[in-house]
Amino acid sequence: MPLIMESEYLKRPWYFLNAHFETIIPSIFNKVEGVEYSRERLELDDGDFLDLDWLKAGSKRLMIISHGMDGSTDRHYMKRAAKFFHGRDWDILAWNNRGCSGELNRLARSYHHGETRDLSEVVERGLKEDYEGIVLLGISMGGCQTVKYFGDHQTDHRVLGGFTVSVSCNLEDTSIEAERRLGGFYGKRFLEKIKDTYKRKSIIHAELQQIDIGRINSFDELHEMITTKLFGFDSKEDFYTKSSCINYINQIKKPVFILNAKNDPLLGAKCFPIDEIRKHKHLYAEYPKYGGHVGFTIPGNKNSYIELRAEKFINEVILPSS
Repeated sequence: MPLIMESEYLKRPWYFLNAHFETIIPSIFNKVEGVEYSRERLELDDGDFLDLDWLKAGSKRLMIISHGMDGSTDRHYMKRAAKFFHGRDWDILAWNNRGCSGELNRLARSYHHGETRDLSEVVERGLKEDYEGIVLLGISMGGCQTVKYFGDHQTDHRVLGGFTVSVSCNLEDTSIEAERRLGGFYGKRFLEKIKDTYKRKSIIHAELQQIDIGRINSFDELHEMITTKLFGFDSKEDFYTKSSCINYINQIKKPVFILNAKNDPLLGAKCFPIDEIRKHKHLYAEYPKYGGHVGFTIPGNKNSYIELRAEKFINEVILPSS
């Protein structure tokens, strides 16, 4: 039952000729005005920090929004979701993964798709406020973190559920797709930015100086040479296994939704679990034909299908079950 077979997202704008247009054009041209965050720096026990961006309206409910790889709270999809739900009587806590807020984080390590300890710290920060309910909204990498969080953490009763979009359920599968599509356009784009960050951090971190970062030409090499060493994985295979959220969904005990477009240029076949969803009590999924990666543009609408579908799921499933 939780697998939604018929999607309401049926028509993309006529000028979005394919999935690449659906993915790239919104990321370049969509601008969201009127979002003025209030920033808080959250100091962590390991000596690092996270920058949190709040929108408060005195609400009794909080939405925590997590961004995609190499993103931040300033990305259009983050501000759009924040503005949408803030206007519907939600307090908003949008957070930046380590090193994504415009300032390098202090430690050599930063983040990855399966890193849920920092998200847990953010949730704990939200729980310190007087909220009656908290909902998580995860986008792209943030969606992976959110799904895995509900699978590998015992959540407080006030954490009610989550909505996720463009989720790389299987990270190895996504790495292959990112390096294959458009002659490796997506893989190269993300990889070069990540490498640049680690190059800048290598100036002050000796463990990074021992790595020939310039020689990294694939996600496999990135995870083998950097991710495994900084996060304590045995190998890239160990990283893919322990960080892919698909391996944690059986432990999910709160309602969680996955919205993945079938034409998403970053998702392979393993990112569309069907049998697992059908037999799961709390996990929901919808796989529209169109949408691209974090696209889902609606013609003539300043909001996307992401916000509209999230609101519907929250109102119909998450809040009634709380």
